Amino acid sequence: MAPAAPKSGDVIFASVDRVNAELFTLTYGAIVRQLITDLEEVEEVNKQLDQMGYNIGVRLVDEFLAKSSVSMCVDFRETADVIAKVGFKMFLGVTASVTNWDAEGTTCSLILEDNPLVDFVELPDTCQGLHYCNILSGVVRGALEMLRVALPEVFKQLRLIRAKEVEEVSMKTEVTWLRDMLRGDDVFELQVKLLKQVPEEYPYKDDE
Repeated sequence: MAPAAPKSGDVIFASVDRVNAELFTLTYGAIVRQLITDLEEVEEVNKQLDQMGYNIGVRLVDEFLAKSSVSMCVDFRETADVIAKVGFKMFLGVTASVTNWDAEGTTCSLILEDNPLVDFVELPDTCQGLHYCNILSGVVRGALEMLRVALPEVFKQLRLIRAKEVEEVSMKTEVTWLRDMLRGDDVFELQVKLLKQVPEEYPYKDDE
């Protein structure tokens, strides 16, 4: 039987259970406010939001793969496209566009023209260094680390691993904000940079 065709973000978003959008937005705002109160330093809040997002991204991948029927991506470019058009729609209700690829195909931007996390939000002067949506950068980083891609031919040719079977790689990335509508920009822009691909090793099984 042929594998199921991947579902679009719109189809998945229409079929999954969702919480009230306003409640979701206000709950996230309450989390950010509490972090500001507890940590006091804006940079520490940014780090904590990123780490929270990373933990969420790592755990969301299983649900994403189960509901989207997405198979293993072939490279970083395809994976970024899947996250932007399927992942964001599935979990956030909006679609991101992927632009600004560099010549090596290792850096791109995810553009969000709409972001439900910032409804009703206005940053005070004391929080101008805050990346209010930094949880999203962590989610993207965690998800990319868990979304395996097919083993590039270069690893197969190098034959670096003897007693292991290596079929896929994980991706270590750096995700940073370039533009933020809460700071007066026209869109939200996340730059995603592929730092390295790490071969996933599995114990070798002898046929005998």
